[in-house]
Amino acid sequence: MNLPALIAPIADDMKAVDAVIRERLNSDVVLIRTIGDYIIGAGGKRMRPAMVLMVARALGYEGTHHQLLAAVVEFIHTATLLHDDVVDESDLRRGRETANAVFGNAASVLVGDYLYSRSFEMMVEADSMRVMSILSEATTVIAEGEVLQLLNVHDPDVSQERYLQVVRYKTAKLFEAAAQVGAVLAGATPEQEAAAAAYGRHVGTAFQLVDDVLDYSGDAAALGKNVGDDLREGKPTLPLIRVMEVGTPEQQQLIREAIKTGDADFAAVAAAIQATDALEHARQAAIAEADLARAALSGYPISPFLNSLLEFCAFAVNRDR
Repeated sequence: MNLPALIAPIADDMKAVDAVIRERLNSDVVLIRTIGDYIIGAGGKRMRPAMVLMVARALGYEGTHHQLLAAVVEFIHTATLLHDDVVDESDLRRGRETANAVFGNAASVLVGDYLYSRSFEMMVEADSMRVMSILSEATTVIAEGEVLQLLNVHDPDVSQERYLQVVRYKTAKLFEAAAQVGAVLAGATPEQEAAAAAYGRHVGTAFQLVDDVLDYSGDAAALGKNVGDDLREGKPTLPLIRVMEVGTPEQQQLIREAIKTGDADFAAVAAAIQATDALEHARQAAIAEADLARAALSGYPISPFLNSLLEFCAFAVNRDR
């Protein structure tokens, strides 16, 4: 199932979220509007805001605060992208130049700060301390994940567990918060709220693990980023870690040096990955996470919204970009 079909049940809500995003980016400071429009206009899957909307609707919510909070989640995500690209010195995302490549690092960092600030200002409007608690904790955990990832850079001895901790903090946490906020808005029971959080956490983890696979099996046009970026940045992702576990001594040494230096023969690294079960291992880990996500929603009422949430699991695993 493709993404437009997945979000069809919330198509009107998504249009409303886009309107909120445009309205709240309308700063008197021209550069903020310019960079905000550039980033938002780059597209992206909008899976996180869709998750807020879908979970809220799946549990019977009929108000409009879910649209506001979906925009908040997208602002938080966009802020992390702006900061990530500066830290990683990236110059390509989603197939086009990053904001820092176009506007400079200082502008990107400051507009990222603006988006964080704006998101907290918008959160208050939902008038829910529970929602604010979830989203503020999420931003803290995401920042911790960024620092943990920094500690792992150029370290060839990173274990799968250390890496998965980064994934849970840096990527999965915002998926988790998005789903949980949708449940809270709908007046969910504690069990339904916990199920939403677990669903988001597992989907988010699956999503990142598939990104790891695509980094070494896709091409730059399909993935929308430079193939092998993580290797060049010295990031030990799951396929690389797996080669370190099961590869020949020569393959292990190749990967170890690649992670340590960030400067290796990419073709040789790709060959080592292909020669082992590294990609299949990462894909199976993603499938296991998607299965856990589906199981988390077993108690939710049947609806088109629930169907889309379940299909999200397959989409996260089977996508090619």
